[in-house]
Amino acid sequence: MKVATVANAKSHLSSLLADVEAGEEVVITRRGRPIARLVPEPGIACNWDTLEAWVESGPPAPGVTVAQLREQDLL
Repeated sequence: MKVATVANAKSHLSSLLADVEAGEEVVITRRGRPIARLVPEPGIACNWDTLEAWVESGPPAPGVTVAQLREQDLL
């Protein structure tokens, strides 16, 4: 878990959001006391290795439905 002051959060928000996208929590403090917590949104995180493997696997077999792809966690 990363800790940042309000001033630091204001000047480095993009970097902190990148950390959150990578799965890290960020606590924002004011005068040493926690006032906010940035956490990743559930289901938003992207595993690039999994995505790359999926793209390289090529198109699904003809006749496969979207529902079937979802059942197989391919969508």
